[in-house]
Amino acid sequence: MRTLCIFWLSLRRTPLGLAGLVLLLLAVMMALFAPWLAPYDPDAPVRATIATIYAPPSMEHLLGTDDGGKDVLSQFIYGARVSLFVGFVASAITVFIGGAVGVMAWFYGGRLGSALMRITDLFLVIPDLPLYVVLVALLGPSIWNVILAIALFGWTSTARLVYAQVLSLKERQFVLRARAIGASRPYIVRRHIVPLVLPIILAQNALVISLAILAESGLAFLGLGDPTLISWGTMLNFAFGRGAISVGAWWAILPPGIGIVWVVLAWTLLGFVIEEIVNPRLA
Repeated sequence: MRTLCIFWLSLRRTPLGLAGLVLLLLAVMMALFAPWLAPYDPDAPVRATIATIYAPPSMEHLLGTDDGGKDVLSQFIYGARVSLFVGFVASAITVFIGGAVGVMAWFYGGRLGSALMRITDLFLVIPDLPLYVVLVALLGPSIWNVILAIALFGWTSTARLVYAQVLSLKERQFVLRARAIGASRPYIVRRHIVPLVLPIILAQNALVISLAILAESGLAFLGLGDPTLISWGTMLNFAFGRGAISVGAWWAILPPGIGIVWVVLAWTLLGFVIEEIVNPRLA
C-alpha cells in the first residue's frame, strides 16, 4: 500500500508519467473490451465485393477496410490484445530469468558466477533481432515461439543490472552484520538482497515490456508472427505485402503504426516515474 501511495504521488508530480498511465489504461481497456468495442468481426470481410477492397474511411468504416474487405478499426482494436499479451508475458519471463542469473552469479561466485556473467556478456553483444528471427523461423511462427525467443535472448540487460546492484548491496553494513552473526547466503538473499533488488527489476520491467512489444511487432512485420492472430505487426505486414502503398491506402498502415508507438510511449513514460521512485536522486 505504501508503494502504491508513493507511486501515485510521483505520478501527480509528473504530468508525463500521468499521461503514460492514461495511455496504458486506454490500451488495456480497449484490449479487454475488444468484443464489445469492435464494430465488425475482424476476421471476416464486410462484403465480398471489389468496392470493399481498400475502401477509404467512411461513416460505415471509420478506418476503412484492408485488401480483404475487413474493417481496419476492428482489426486495430483486436490487435492490441496480442501486443499487450506478448509484452506482459515475455517481459515477466525475461525479467525473472535476468534477475535469477544476476543474483545467482553473486550467490555462487567463483568460477560459476564468472561463467554466468561471461555468458551474459556474450549474449549482450549479439544483436537480438537476428536471433529472434532465426529461432522463430526454426520453431515456426506462433505467439508462444515469439515469446520464447524474446525471453531466451532478452534477459541479459536485466541480469547485468541486477548483478551490479547486488555487488553494491553486499558491501552494505546490514549485509556485513548479517554475515558476521552467521546468517547464511540463502537467508541474506531472501531477507536483504531480493527486497532491495525488486524495485530495480520493476523499473527495468517497464523498458523490457516496450522492447518486447517492438520485437513482436518487428517479427510479425517480417512474416514471423502467429498467422492465426491479429496483431499490429501482422497488420503492417499485410498492408506492405499486399499493395497498400501502391494504392495509397494509408488507413491500412497508419493505425497499427500509431498503436505500436502509443503503447511503447506509454510504458516509456511510466518507466520514468518508476525510475524516479527507485532512484530518488533523479527527482
